[in-house]
Amino acid sequence: MGKVRLENIRLYAFHGCLKEEGVIGSDYRVDLEVTANLEKASVTDQLSDTVDYVALNRIVRLEMELRSHLLETVGARILDRIFSEIDTVSAAEVSISKINPPIGGDVQQVTVVLSKTR
Repeated sequence: MGKVRLENIRLYAFHGCLKEEGVIGSDYRVDLEVTANLEKASVTDQLSDTVDYVALNRIVRLEMELRSHLLETVGARILDRIFSEIDTVSAAEVSISKINPPIGGDVQQVTVVLSKTR
């Protein structure tokens, strides 16, 4: 078994419950870790035998483009799509952080973490 991590994917998106968040948008950070059997890839040196991190990044970006009120909803969509499109993934964890959230205080970010196993 092994892990593939995408760390600090930086995006601009329009998630949130406030009307203004849907208009103005905000900066986001997404971190993703997937678990899969990487033994074959370590021997064959073939992309087809591993989890393609380009595909993972594409999934994150596409799902982040779809506006949602809650980060939990976005995270669940990301995980569902990974499990739907990449058969070799046995577990995944996604962290979505809203940078400088509008919560009336000096907070660097808020983060939602979701995980799923096959």
